[in-house]
Amino acid sequence: MKIKVGNKIKEISLVNKENNKVEILVDDKTYNLDIVMAENGLCSIITEDGHSYNAELKPSENNQDYTVSVAFNTFHVEIVNPYQYGTKKAKSNEKQDKVFSPMPGKVIRILVKEGEIVRAGSPVIIIEAMKMQSEYKVKDDCLVKKILVNEGDNIAGNQSLIELGEAPEEENIN
Repeated sequence: MKIKVGNKIKEISLVNKENNKVEILVDDKTYNLDIVMAENGLCSIITEDGHSYNAELKPSENNQDYTVSVAFNTFHVEIVNPYQYGTKKAKSNEKQDKVFSPMPGKVIRILVKEGEIVRAGSPVIIIEAMKMQSEYKVKDDCLVKKILVNEGDNIAGNQSLIELGEAPEEENIN
């Protein structure tokens, strides 16, 4: 996923997660961290070389922007166009046919039901990855054909989560 910190864009990928041990890739640099989260957004981070940091992560109301405080520094972090990562389209003029996760994580909440018609830009699922929750949205008006996961499921990277179909034109979409 891409994030914006200040005026810099960073590419972040979760390489591996085992209990509190997390390996992430930021741009082309690998970091091995031991992260312990508290429920109130506070966490303790120990780096591979033994440095220890306390951090606080505060999500905005939309869960796409965060205020991160570490070592007396505060940063505004924004997830860049998050739903582009939840959509697979072969060509720009083709309709979206599935929602997928670009990285391993956990299904927090499914916001739709099979057979439901949803409007373009509507969130359909919330996934937690790298200790952040992201809403995955659909790009087009569509029909939810099949939900492939359950709330609480651990998911793999590039795993399909929801199959979508074309919304019937005569339906009123809410």
